[in-house]
Amino acid sequence: MESSEHEPLMNKTSSKSSSVIESIKGCSLVGMRIPKDELRRKITMPEYLRFGIRDTMAAKDIDAGKHHYVETYLHAGSEGGGGDATHVVAPESPVVVFVNSKSGGRHGSDLISRLQDFMGDEQVFDLHNVKPHEFVQYGLACLEHFADLGDCCAKQTRERLRIVVAGGDGTVGWVLGCLGKLHELGREPVPPTAIIPLGTGNDLSRSFGWGGSFSIKWKAAIKRILDRVINAPLGRLDSWNLVISMPAGAELDTPYALKHTEEVVLDQDLEIEGQFPKEVSCYQGVFYNYFSIGMDAQVAYGFHHLRNEKPYLAQGRIANKIIYSGYCCKQGWFFTPCINDPSLRGLTNILRMHIKRLNNPNWELIILPSSIRSIVALNLSSYASGRNPWGNLKPEYLEKKGFVEASSDDGLLEIFGFKQGWHASFVMADLISAKHIAQAAAIRFELRGGTWRECFMQMDGEPWKQPMNNEYSTFLDIKAVPFQSIMVKGENN
Repeated sequence: MESSEHEPLMNKTSSKSSSVIESIKGCSLVGMRIPKDELRRKITMPEYLRFGIRDTMAAKDIDAGKHHYVETYLHAGSEGGGGDATHVVAPESPVVVFVNSKSGGRHGSDLISRLQDFMGDEQVFDLHNVKPHEFVQYGLACLEHFADLGDCCAKQTRERLRIVVAGGDGTVGWVLGCLGKLHELGREPVPPTAIIPLGTGNDLSRSFGWGGSFSIKWKAAIKRILDRVINAPLGRLDSWNLVISMPAGAELDTPYALKHTEEVVLDQDLEIEGQFPKEVSCYQGVFYNYFSIGMDAQVAYGFHHLRNEKPYLAQGRIANKIIYSGYCCKQGWFFTPCINDPSLRGLTNILRMHIKRLNNPNWELIILPSSIRSIVALNLSSYASGRNPWGNLKPEYLEKKGFVEASSDDGLLEIFGFKQGWHASFVMADLISAKHIAQAAAIRFELRGGTWRECFMQMDGEPWKQPMNNEYSTFLDIKAVPFQSIMVKGENN
């Protein structure tokens, strides 16, 4: 281990806090003083809107819910004289909740029941049955359709809407990605998103002040968190587009976050070390927290497949972390003398990296340390269940390295490396920092096979095995998505 004098200056105050304390803090008894009826009135849509959204989504037909508008809005308005339906009032802060019923140690279904009892079935969706893109395509479109017909209540409901996602980081990213399509279609505003943490790591939740866990046992928790959703301030979150251009013909078992796409034209200004493939297959995905290459992704890949094959072994956060630790040892993360195995060598054998710095159009070659076996591009200050491997760096160190203070909305990724398991363990314990490499507004990785047949990657916790070619290079391009996600900040911000 390197002497501490070689580590960067860091604020030694730990950034971690106990998940138990966070849960108690988040679900404090203050929530019991929130008037139930008043809160319900603020967040619940009028019945005709709820039923209109329900029928439109069920039929996947924009006109399927129109009769609720006609019957409730126009007919009721005409009874008051002249068709004026001003008696239909939009809620102060309407809320729609998406719940991953498989998250939270199987408490997701209990949370759905509690929420539906509080605010009705039509505003609470089980992601096992209703996908977020269906809500965007049909549910929000129903409100927009009513608004186009002159419904002021629907218009205001659409403009004031806030979304809550109950699940892990993957679930939150899924919903944010679907909401992001609204930007592309010009269907703004995009509803802000709040989080109920039900996953294992919950780094997005931690980063925006929603804590690391949510206790279903606290009766006041539902009211407390919904009150925070409608009253908390907003923040912004960068998201990052990843494009993989690889030689055609190789099979890629992609995670959910990666989709096959049309061939993407790469920036030809860069000098490449290998050969560009004659025929290319391209995959595209978006991440919000991190992307990594190397041994950490290999460990995650082994854990992911074990959990899928033997789900009875992973039935909670503690069990997951014990199994994950076992895979760290099994994959050679801690024991590195087996250098005859290419999978245990440093990434510099296969990897070349260029970056663009903020407000600089030129690519810059970055020489990677020969000792690193995992490289991470991080967007948030929370990684691996609340750790901060980049560290809280002091101003003098930032100035010396040419860095700026890290933020989730600064248009930059923090790039760092892990040397091996012991180094990663000390980093995660806040004893030392990770190996700082760069901050970048765009990244180009070039992967060359050589004796390597494959390497491992992961994006926001979704790992995959990336095939490599001895003759042709594989390219990975990362750049910021041109719009940011709007997040609701919890009380810790």
